[in-house]
Order: sequence, then C-alpha cells, then structure tokens
Amino acid sequence: MNNILPLVKNETIKMIRKKRFYVILLVLLVLVPMFAYAQLRESVEKREKYGSDWRREVQQAITDNQNSLGSDRVPEEWKKYRQIYIQQMKYYLEHDVNPQQPGGVTFTREFLDNAATLFIPLLIMGVGSDIVSSERTSGTIKMLLTRPIRRWKILLGKLIALLMFVSLIIVATCVICYLISGLFFGYAGLTMPVFTGFQLHGAEVDISGVHAVPQWQYILMQTGLIWFVSVVVACLAFMVSVLVRSTSASIVIMMAALIAGNILSNMASAWTSAKYLFMVNLGLTNYLSGTPAPIEGMTLGFSLIVLAVWGGAALLVSFLVFTKQDMLN
Repeated sequence: MNNILPLVKNETIKMIRKKRFYVILLVLLVLVPMFAYAQLRESVEKREKYGSDWRREVQQAITDNQNSLGSDRVPEEWKKYRQIYIQQMKYYLEHDVNPQQPGGVTFTREFLDNAATLFIPLLIMGVGSDIVSSERTSGTIKMLLTRPIRRWKILLGKLIALLMFVSLIIVATCVICYLISGLFFGYAGLTMPVFTGFQLHGAEVDISGVHAVPQWQYILMQTGLIWFVSVVVACLAFMVSVLVRSTSASIVIMMAALIAGNILSNMASAWTSAKYLFMVNLGLTNYLSGTPAPIEGMTLGFSLIVLAVWGGAALLVSFLVFTKQDMLN
C-alpha cells in the first residue's frame, strides 16, 4: 500500500496537468444552462397553453399518445414505449402528482436519465482513453517502467486515479445540474414523490410493483447506477488505452463503440444476442423509470451482470497485456 499511494498521487497530478477534468467541468457549465433555458422556454409555452392546470396538460399528453397507438405510421417498437408512458401518466393523475413539476431537482433527474447512456460515458471516455496510450506516445512510459516498481502496481495506480476522477465527474454533474437549474426553476422538490416499478409484460403494463420514493432518493439511485456504468466504461477505455499506442485511435474506438450502442438500443430489438454487448446495457436508469428494455429478456440484474463481466474482463486483459507486453518500443 505504501508503494501504491505515491503512484496514485503521481497519476492524479498528471491528470490534473492534462486539464481534461477542467475541460469536462467547462463543458457542463456551458451546456447545462443551455438545457435549463430550453426547458424553461418549453415550460413557459405550456403554461401559456394550459395555464396553471397541470392535469389538463397531462391528460392531453395521454390523449395524444393514445391516438398515436392506432396509427400505422408509428412502428410497433415505439408503441410499447407509449403504452407504458400512458399508464404512468394515468397513475400520476390518479395520485394527484404532477410528473413534470418545474424545479431544479426535477431537471437534475431528467438530465441524468437522458445523459446516462451517451453524454456521461463520453465524458468518462475523455479522461480514460489516453491514460496509458498518451505516455507511450510521448515516451514517458519508459521512464516510469525503469523504476524499481512492479508493473501491475504502476497500472493499479493509474486505475485508482482514473476511478477517483470518474467519481468526481459524476458528483460534479449532479451538483452543477442542481445548482444551475435551480437558478431557473428554484431548488424545491426534494421530497416530491416519484413513482417507480412499472413493468411491461407483452402488451400489458404491470403496476403491482409501483411505489413512490422521494425525488432525492430517486436521484441517489440514479447516481449509483450511472456511477456503475461509468466505472465499466472507464475500465473499457482503460483497456483500449493499454492495447492501442495512439491516443487519438483509442478515443475514436471508444467513441464509436458508445455511439454504436446508442444506435443499437433503438434498432436491435430483433437481434436478441445484442443484449450481451456492453453498449446496449448502459441505460440502467431506464429500469427505474419503467422504460421498456431495448431487447426482450433484459432486466436490471441481467444488465448489471453483463456490465460487470465486461468490466472485469477489460481489467484482466489490461493487466495481462501491460505486465507481459514490451511497452518500451
């Protein structure tokens, strides 16, 4: 342990000097106000249209989605998403809860839902894809490996530093979203109930397991799932960084994989084997909200296991290659 801590400190200093973390913070500070302002404009338009009667707005959304179910222009795969949305909105109406009540907490919850599968993984990829390859490109890996320290300890120090920054990015995303969106919508809503537990069985929506949780608790559950996804993405980016010498190549590989997964999630419902790909299992927060899985048979437990296997395999490959491969040429 005494040997690991200086290595972690050294890697932390390196990552800070690269300024990647500061760039990520800057991206969040620029984009979150834009998203918040866009949602503010949307809420203003809805208020002008429906007034202060949120029930009329929700009922109109239910009617619009019910009408679309009979349309031949709407793909069958999309209809199941709308069926569960209709049942969710009806449930909120029955329990007199506004599902879209403006607030900094609500914005943060919705932002995390939308950012979990692509935006946040791309941020993680930005700090993990070059942690080894950049040193091979610059040649500093030679100086590091000539030190009387086992290779696996050197790599472990890099991994620990990477996971620390992954955790910081997740926390920073939540804090920045809440603080900035609160300026637009206010900071209330922590105890507002959110209903979770909706399940789709065939064409029927099962509400037997639906229960309410405070919005702050729901966000904590979201954050935990997103952190798990981010750790797996970081481990895979870490592996690519070990395998590929070029920093730009490692970034392109991870970016292509994440974008391909986002596309597959919307198009691969008939390709059942795709459910074993890590990219298709990144939307863990969808299980909380009740959104149907992209491929039949996928559950929260299944996705957690698939991601854990991919992450574990990535770490195994990383350590095996780094300890055995000639890194000095």
